[in-house]
This record gives sequence, C-alpha cells and structure tokens, in this order.
Amino acid sequence: MIFMDCIFCQIINKEKTADFIYEDEIVIAVKDINPKAPFHLLIIPKKHITSVRELTEGDRQLIGDLILTAKKIAEQNNLTGYKLLFNVGRRGGQIVDHIHLHLLSQGD
Repeated sequence: MIFMDCIFCQIINKEKTADFIYEDEIVIAVKDINPKAPFHLLIIPKKHITSVRELTEGDRQLIGDLILTAKKIAEQNNLTGYKLLFNVGRRGGQIVDHIHLHLLSQGD
C-alpha cells in the first residue's frame, strides 16, 4: 500500500527523486540525503509500514529481505565492516514514518 503523504512512498512511486542504488520488487535502497557516515544508505520496503512497532508476524520475510539486501549491497561495495540500524519512533530518532534500515560504513 502506498501512502501519498509519505516521502518514501513518493520516492518508491517515482514522484520524488532520490539517488537509487538498488531496487527489486520488494525493496529500494537510496543514498541518505543527510549522511552520518561516508557510506550511508536507506533500505526501504515498498510496503508501507510505519515503524518496527507496527510489524506483525506476517512481516518476518520482509524484515529478512531488508537485512539480506543490506548484506548484498555491502558485499557489492566491498564493505567489510558496517552498521545496520532501525530507528523506532521520534524518541528513537525516526524522522520518516515508513520503516527503513540504515546501512552505514566508514568504507574500506
């Protein structure tokens, strides 16, 4: 489901521009516009889920896909060390209400 007021849904729907690094039928990966590391991507499911708090048992595969996509991108970019991060809620640093996984690395 696409939420038209969600910036990530607009990016997924190609209504807003982003620097796409990866896309398949389940997820996209884009460069973070406010990077916290030399290599900083957001891995975003095409399915709109507001937050980790909203996950259900039915989302197990989707979360696995996010993590495996991060691993794949890290390997493609020869990253031997990296951090994967979910921010949850405003107090946890989540700015956009669409679940996304941060892939950060100092590079190798």
